[in-house]
Amino acid sequence: MTDGDPIIALDAMGGDNAPGAIVEGAVTAARQLGVRVALVGQTEAIERELARLAPRPDPITIVDAPEVIDMDEHPAQAARQKKQSSIVVGLRMLKQREADAFVSAGNTGAVMAGAIMHVGRVRGIERPSLVGLLPFAGKLTAFLDVGANADARPEYLLQWAQMAAVYMEHVWKVERPTVGLLNIGEEESKGSAVVQEAYELLEASGLNFIGNVEGRDVPLGGADVIVTDGFTGNVVVKTMEGTADLIMTELRAAITSRPWYAAAGLVLTPAFGALRKKFDYREYGAGPLLGVNGLVFIGHGRSDARAISSALRMAREAAQSGMLEAIREAAPARVVAGTPREGGDSREEVEAT
Repeated sequence: MTDGDPIIALDAMGGDNAPGAIVEGAVTAARQLGVRVALVGQTEAIERELARLAPRPDPITIVDAPEVIDMDEHPAQAARQKKQSSIVVGLRMLKQREADAFVSAGNTGAVMAGAIMHVGRVRGIERPSLVGLLPFAGKLTAFLDVGANADARPEYLLQWAQMAAVYMEHVWKVERPTVGLLNIGEEESKGSAVVQEAYELLEASGLNFIGNVEGRDVPLGGADVIVTDGFTGNVVVKTMEGTADLIMTELRAAITSRPWYAAAGLVLTPAFGALRKKFDYREYGAGPLLGVNGLVFIGHGRSDARAISSALRMAREAAQSGMLEAIREAAPARVVAGTPREGGDSREEVEAT
């Protein structure tokens, strides 16, 4: 770890709005929250954005990384070949303890592949998992996996639940978080063979496991932690995003369809604003990649400055909470033969990301 306040390495070149929105988010976090940020990327481009936002806050430094991994590049190949990219350089800083956490809104697969290659996994964790934070029903739910692993084994689901429970306890201060398993029914006998076996593992785990939860329970906050495979999780999250966009679009159309509706809409504007803020992913900024041997946070590709600032705040809180140390202690002790648990991982596994 670095001395003093945590240093957050930020991929300045990752995301649809990079580097402008990324640098602006870093400046906001530094000015308003005092977050120490190392902007990793092409120095000239970063300097140009900092000049636009002058004066530069003292907590911001620049680490040069001349290469960029684009959103449409093959993740593992790009992470392996572009060793001077902002993603790889930032992850190496994390590995070498020159930073306490790494944040990127860039190529998700490349961040995961790079984290496995350059940071390694927590000993005993077989596959890292990406967490989505769902702010519904007056509470925050850690929903995973949301796309890092299309397929899952029963033991993966158990490990993800264990890590997510630690995350919710340490970062969000949820005492003994409830854990649910996403399934097509509440009955123990429902679902695929993988899900049924995962149910048995979770039931015997010592976690606060409440059983199966159905898709309708996800937006209702059915549990503090909900686990599923990455294919299903990604579909669920994107379906909810599309549904929310549709509702807001239809609501706006309905309000403007009649003059008296518009008048009522003006009165309700503060309520609509509060509702929008409650469901806004930018309030949380990024989700943790649990299972890698360092604090890695991945944001939405369309992240704006507000989302980046929130992600930096979350990364700092995670670094200060002792979350990673707690995950290391909670991780199972077993080691899979021929597969390193710390440091690098096999080429086959990285190619699977």
